[in-house]
Amino acid sequence: MIKRKICVVTGTRAEYGLLYWLMKEINSDQDLELQVIATGMHLSPEFGQTYKQIEADGFEIKEKIEILLSSDSATGVSKSMGLAIIGFADALVRLNPDLIILLGDRFEMLSVAQVALIQGLPIAHIHGGELTFGAYDDAIRHSITKMATWHFVSTEEHRKRVIQLGETPDRVWNVGAPGIENIKKLPLMDKKELYANLSLDKDKSFFLITYHPETNGESDGIHALLDALKTYSHLHLVFTKANADNGGRYINEAIEQFVRTHKNASLVDSLGQIRYLSAAMYADIVIGNSSSGLIEAPYLGTPTVNCGDRQAGRQRPSSVFDAELSKGSIIAAIEAALQFQEPYDQIFGTGNVSTKIISILKELPSYSVQKEFYDI
Repeated sequence: MIKRKICVVTGTRAEYGLLYWLMKEINSDQDLELQVIATGMHLSPEFGQTYKQIEADGFEIKEKIEILLSSDSATGVSKSMGLAIIGFADALVRLNPDLIILLGDRFEMLSVAQVALIQGLPIAHIHGGELTFGAYDDAIRHSITKMATWHFVSTEEHRKRVIQLGETPDRVWNVGAPGIENIKKLPLMDKKELYANLSLDKDKSFFLITYHPETNGESDGIHALLDALKTYSHLHLVFTKANADNGGRYINEAIEQFVRTHKNASLVDSLGQIRYLSAAMYADIVIGNSSSGLIEAPYLGTPTVNCGDRQAGRQRPSSVFDAELSKGSIIAAIEAALQFQEPYDQIFGTGNVSTKIISILKELPSYSVQKEFYDI
């Protein structure tokens, strides 16, 4: 029997973490052949060259496609997309996959989807149907939905929205969020080990902070967040870097300056999945505008302060406290989050996502790009 070639594309550390168990399932399945393409932030020294972690985890990277420019402007990102289209046009001809799996809503994935569409290669899309009004990711996500043939969503609301976009119901499955699988399966660090690893004072608690650009707005909101965090000099402030969207370098430079002048703050290029989830579990609060604060943090028993509009529109549990990008609003949300009492809403499934996806893909008689618009 000829193995079906499944190509998984990853461009960021966070995205790879969500794809990890699915990649393992494909790699170990006797009927499937895994093809990994690494691009974007994975190949950049500025973001920790995280492709090395993919290889350390035992995966062979079939193609490495350099696309990032030394720029965080909209023009720079647009040019990176052009480089991605050129690189993927050649790479996908060489690999000739039977199916491409794309997760989420980043500009790298939009570039891949466009190439796959023109080359007649079917796409399975994960995390479609969601809303994030504060970023152009919202439009990218829905665009990928229209270029994909099969859809694996994280809630029933998201499934209905994908169908609303004209996708046939029997091609849309609610499998839950892949991030929950990491919480269920990864051997997370204990508190003592984590504190030693991050060089934290064992007698102090800490906030975990990740702030990405609002690509439909300005990046100046980071200054309101940093001003608010000055209030908490008695705690450790553990920052992770912003992503490579336009405005990301501006944010990282602001954080680097803050860390240089505040002894209680530290910045990590990339925590990786185990350290990040462990930190999210032991932090007093997860702060910023990362989707992990809305999806994974509630499953770890940690409240979230969600700053600004990047995640506006996304489903959220009751442990998420929204704040405007002002010092006063952020401090008020932090104080409310510190008083939050259980129970934590867990609305993104129960895990086992990769097994569900593989089971569905293997039951499909063939992979095809053919589909019709579904009218409600």
